[in-house]
Amino acid sequence: MQQYTAKLNPEGLKSKYKEVRQHSQTICKPLEVEDYVVQPVVDISPPKWHLGHTTWFFETFILKPYSSGYVAFNEQYDYVFNSYYESLGARVVRTDRGNLSRPSVTDIYQYRAYVDRHMDSFLKSALLPLDVITVLELGLNHEQQHQELLYSDIKYILGHNPLFPVYQPDTVFIERNKTNTEFIKVQGGIYEIGFKGEGFCFDNELNRHKIYLEDYQIAVETVTNQDYLLFMLDGGYTNFKYWHSEGWEWVRQSGARAPLYWHYIDQKWMNYTLSGLHEIDPAKSVCHVNFYEAAAYAAWKGMRLPTEAEWEVASSEINWGERWEWTNSAYLPYPGFKKADGAIGEYNGKFMINQTVLRGASVATPKGHSRNTYRNFFHPHHKWQFMGIRLAR
Repeated sequence: MQQYTAKLNPEGLKSKYKEVRQHSQTICKPLEVEDYVVQPVVDISPPKWHLGHTTWFFETFILKPYSSGYVAFNEQYDYVFNSYYESLGARVVRTDRGNLSRPSVTDIYQYRAYVDRHMDSFLKSALLPLDVITVLELGLNHEQQHQELLYSDIKYILGHNPLFPVYQPDTVFIERNKTNTEFIKVQGGIYEIGFKGEGFCFDNELNRHKIYLEDYQIAVETVTNQDYLLFMLDGGYTNFKYWHSEGWEWVRQSGARAPLYWHYIDQKWMNYTLSGLHEIDPAKSVCHVNFYEAAAYAAWKGMRLPTEAEWEVASSEINWGERWEWTNSAYLPYPGFKKADGAIGEYNGKFMINQTVLRGASVATPKGHSRNTYRNFFHPHHKWQFMGIRLAR
């Protein structure tokens, strides 16, 4: 578990709690009730499950152990909303989350209201132990992670509906046009990476440590739709020489020929967005590509992806924050990494195998939830998150 906590008084914690909890419901407000239950593939969770699981986290890790006399809303919810915590017992298989018509959406909102009322009373306590504050901050950041997942999962649910329904008619995320094609030079030497200072961080960002880097260059901006379209038009998906062996096998099995949500309609490349189907904007950053595609594009350009250390060292001089950016680094523990005791220790450490690190943040990342030491991680074939590409050489 993280070792640093923000210096917030009880009122500050209470305000932050309300803000974060309300944002999850704001994200879901445009949905129809049918949208809350759909699970098209294993990686996608129904929106109502996200709302229930994030509520279960506060009930399980704060109210039950620390709030005297608290009575669970429904004891069976432990089985429904436990995600991957082996220490906490049996749970619904992930692939079956979309098969549960009950608890209903109404039940979930009642559950959230019940837990929020009890959390409100609990947070009025004059003195909160440090271990409670630590778990509370983890819970708030955990819910913010699920807010980004909500956007990603909602987009997948609606984007795989043949009607291409609009989630919200207005532009959901504002993005810059990318016109800067410059690379910055970073001199080789010994640097330090990892979190330091006060404020929240996840345990996988610890401990700060020294690394050695050779001279390198890194792009100021991420790769654009126009850049990526040129790769496609040049046979990028049909030439094995650009791909890792595993990536080429993925191409052959999946039949992929473009980023997720791109559709060739009436001689135009169209892109499904949360505001509907639109022609691709060439100056915006390419999105929804997996590691295999990112690495293949870099090879086509005669370049490579940066390592996570290279990315972090250069982060103050590059523009980041609109896409999670694939790095060429495996997701592994930093020197001295230690898992916390109990179920909380399952949060990050047990996933440090066969996954790849992404750095930065995305347009879907909640405000205040990004930092240059943040280590996101996914399997190389995943692409439903807001993932993009930055080049290095």
